[in-house]
Amino acid sequence: MKLKLYFSNEQKKIKISFKIRHLITKAVKEALKQEEFEYFAEISVSFIDNEAIHKLNLQYREKDKPTDVLSFPIWEKDELEDGIAFDGHAVTLGDIIISAEQAKAQSEEYGHSLEREICFLAVHSVLHLLGYDHETSEEDERYMKQKQEDVLKKIGLPRK
Repeated sequence: MKLKLYFSNEQKKIKISFKIRHLITKAVKEALKQEEFEYFAEISVSFIDNEAIHKLNLQYREKDKPTDVLSFPIWEKDELEDGIAFDGHAVTLGDIIISAEQAKAQSEEYGHSLEREICFLAVHSVLHLLGYDHETSEEDERYMKQKQEDVLKKIGLPRK
């Protein structure tokens, strides 16, 4: 499995270091590996601030508040599961948009590193890009919680 991540940082409040980008890459690769995703995947990861994610939440989810992360999948779960023939071409899975500002606040609230929080959000979003939805399925919610912890533990960022 090959992976190409496209990073953009459209906020100035929280430093997004090379270490964070490297850890996100490890986390996303591990999540795809554990999900047995065998294609060449492309994913866009953008960092924005609370004001920008608030606007996106209003526009796309009709939620009048900032959240930590948004996921915009390209494919439906059944399309990926049915084994669409990608013939070696890259599969664009979708976009992950993280509020760096919210991630920082949550890392402080939960008492762990910013790196762990951002990787958690990235893995959470990858699972959404693969078709899991904790908001509509209790089974998906349980699965996502376990998978997120498994991936973070595997890359050296376990819950303390």
